[in-house]
Amino acid sequence: MASSALLESSSSKDVLAEGLIDLLKPAIQQLDLHVHSVRESQVELREHIDNLATELCRINEHQRVALDLDPYVKKLLNARRRVVLVNNILQNAQERLRRLNHNVAKETARRKTMLEASGVFASRSPSLP
Repeated sequence: MASSALLESSSSKDVLAEGLIDLLKPAIQQLDLHVHSVRESQVELREHIDNLATELCRINEHQRVALDLDPYVKKLLNARRRVVLVNNILQNAQERLRRLNHNVAKETARRKTMLEASGVFASRSPSLP
C-alpha cells in the first residue's frame, strides 16, 4: 500500500515535471529563434560599420580640404567593437539555451521511459476495467 502511494506521488511529480517541460520548451525554442535572428542582424550591422569606416577612410584620403574624419572613424570602430561584444554575449546565451533545450528533451525522454517501465501508462489504458 505504501509503495502504491509512493508510486502515485512519484507519478504525479513526473506528470507535473513533464507538464512544466512541455510548457517551457516552446518558449525556449522561440527565444532561441529570436537570439539567432538578433545575431544575424548584429553580423550585418558589423559588416555595414566596417564598410562605412573603410569608405570614410577612403574619402578622407582623397579630400583636398582638410576635413578630419578620424574621430568619426574611431566612433564607428568603437560601435563595431560593442556590436561584436553583444554578439558574443548573444552567442553564449544561445549556446546555453541550446544545451538547456537538449537537457529538457533528454529529461523528458528519460521520464517517459521510467513511466512506461513502471507500468503507469499501462494501468491507465482505457481497455482495462
